[in-house]
Amino acid sequence: MDLGIEGKRALVCASSKGLGLGCAEALAEAGVDLVMNARGAEALEAAAERIRTTYGVAVTTVAADITSEEGRIRVLKAAGALDILVTNAGGPPPGMWSDWERDDFIKALDANMLTPIALMKALLPGMIDKGWGRVVNITSQSVKAPIAVLGLSNSARAGLTGYVAGTARQVAGKGVVINNLLPGIHATDRAVALDTAMAQQHDMSIEEASATRAATIPAARYGTPTEFGATCAFLCSQHAGYMIGQNILLDGGATNATL
Repeated sequence: MDLGIEGKRALVCASSKGLGLGCAEALAEAGVDLVMNARGAEALEAAAERIRTTYGVAVTTVAADITSEEGRIRVLKAAGALDILVTNAGGPPPGMWSDWERDDFIKALDANMLTPIALMKALLPGMIDKGWGRVVNITSQSVKAPIAVLGLSNSARAGLTGYVAGTARQVAGKGVVINNLLPGIHATDRAVALDTAMAQQHDMSIEEASATRAATIPAARYGTPTEFGATCAFLCSQHAGYMIGQNILLDGGATNATL
């Protein structure tokens, strides 16, 4: 399928590996030039060079913490005018309700709610002026069904979802489409971290923890960054113009809900 976005320019945050990299690769395959951001310069440059070589698109890299004001300023300055924004940032650590203090919530909100909002506020005006734009926010399946040990993530990402629900409908008439992608468990470093935490908590091996979590998924496996990226690219395409403010689950059927 021709996604109709060849020659567009996209910022993909936290894209040196994992789900962000899956999105960057899928957009590059569709002919989109990229601005790739991550904190680690070495992994970021390696990923960018592989994408340049494989897909022949232009790739600008900015090694910076997108969750900091200084990092966002650097990224936005390097990015310039954009057609597509994919927001992404690592999730807060797991824990229990009694573990978290106000500062923990502020940090989670800064990373997983206020950072995407700041990026949208900076980039939506340019998209509106052009009459075309796409925003995909990578959130979490916990927006649909809370995960007890991820209370910080539940809170911050639910807040972002509420913001997007209203904002998406305000800008849709200007040709700007905003949607959210809600990943379940995917084979990324985040999954390894959560598997490790579960293994330590229940005195089992990481392999046993991974198998235990996979068994809770109807698809009986973890998702892949490649299939996640393909869905992201579709949401950024010309074919998604009538899909406004939606929350798309990619969780292998793990969320047991009718709607």
